[in-house]
Amino acid sequence: MKIGFAGFDLPEGKVKFQDEKVIALENKFAPKKTTPFYAEFIKDDFLNCDVIFISKEHILDLLILDLEKLETRRDRTTDAEETKLLDKCLQYLEQETPLCQVQFTEAEMAFLRGLAPLSLKPTVVAAKQPDINEIIQAALAGAGIVFFYTADKKEVHAWPVKKDADIVTCAGKIHSDLARGFIKADIVSYEDLIGVYNMQEARSKGLVKLVDRDYAIRPGDVVEIRFNI
Repeated sequence: MKIGFAGFDLPEGKVKFQDEKVIALENKFAPKKTTPFYAEFIKDDFLNCDVIFISKEHILDLLILDLEKLETRRDRTTDAEETKLLDKCLQYLEQETPLCQVQFTEAEMAFLRGLAPLSLKPTVVAAKQPDINEIIQAALAGAGIVFFYTADKKEVHAWPVKKDADIVTCAGKIHSDLARGFIKADIVSYEDLIGVYNMQEARSKGLVKLVDRDYAIRPGDVVEIRFNI
């Protein structure tokens, strides 16, 4: 995930997310390998990022770009519905409200995605500079990203996915073969797994759920995929 930022003194480049669950699972399993989540910070680049993090003092640096683009589009269009939507957007932008915070219909969103105003991206506005971990957490929340995990003696791995992603999509994040040959998945919550010795003990205590392909992932799920190809 790339975080474009402005108005703050932040390190550029990749930064490891200090995920307490990854740290605890690593301490528990002592794996040969740990793969945490990394965010990449890029300064003053709103175009090539997934999430925008900007100071309140600099918000107009972002919104003015959208104002100019949408005003130009409005002045050229002859479609009444389009003009109405663009006027709505411009009104919010003039009130210093990023478009990602505005409620739009699915049809309106489809149109706006085509125009690609910058503030339609998840935008986090802050008055003061939080610490790096808080920034990454806010960016993840804004983008609707949650984590599931795989954890054993070989590797502890944090996997970012969209909130409410189905388990087959999650399996595909791990490896395309797991999605293609998906049968079922064993799911245990992070909290339950931390309280027992290993996945086998979690099963013996009835803490593991066997789920089908329509299961929606929950934040903190620890996953084992059953597959056949």
